Parts: sequence; structure tokens; C-alpha cells
Amino acid sequence: MSETSRETNIPEFFGELDAGVFENKLSAVLNDVAKGVMNTRAKGEVTIKLSFSPMDENRVKISHKLTFVIPTLRGKTSEEDTTETPMYVNRGGKLTMLPEDQGQLFDIKGQPVGII
Repeated sequence: MSETSRETNIPEFFGELDAGVFENKLSAVLNDVAKGVMNTRAKGEVTIKLSFSPMDENRVKISHKLTFVIPTLRGKTSEEDTTETPMYVNRGGKLTMLPEDQGQLFDIKGQPVGII
């Protein structure tokens, strides 16, 4: 496998955050901020902050915060939204919703591993 295939796929990553809801929120916020900037000729801002915490041996909890400022005719409107998504850390650090490697399922004799 090439080294580039071990990198996190950014469109898939954002599409998997909060089961796709984060991507929809971001799209709506980008539209609202751009519209506010055009209507007022003032600066707007969108900030995405990702924080990682360990969960277990091969997963992390990703806290994703979306903060935005929309300029208005009388000032500005701002909001902050934070949600969390667990993700697997695969070989090379690649982040995915499901593990890429399911581990050893059968022993050398073809018997299921872990079944008594």
C-alpha cells in the first residue's frame, strides 16, 4: 500500500463527524456568514476546532466545535456548537468511522478465535 492511502480522507472525515450532521451545519453556517458579509460589507468568521481524547486501545473521541460570527446591520450574531464523534485510529494514524482491520478471526487450524 502506498503511504498516501494511509492518510485520512478529509471529505469522508468531515462527512462522518456527528453522522453527517456536522457537514450540514458547516454548509449552512458558510452560507449564512457569506450572506451577512455581502449584506453589511463587514467581516465574518467561521472557526472549526477539533480536540482528541483517548477512548480505548484503537479509538479516539473527537470533539468538534463550530463557532461563527455573522455580521448584521446592527452588530453581529455569534453561536458555538460542540458535538463528539468516536473514530478508529488505523495503521499510520488514518481516522475512520469503522476499523480497517478486524484483526485475527481464525486460528491456524481455521477455528474462530475467542470462541470457547
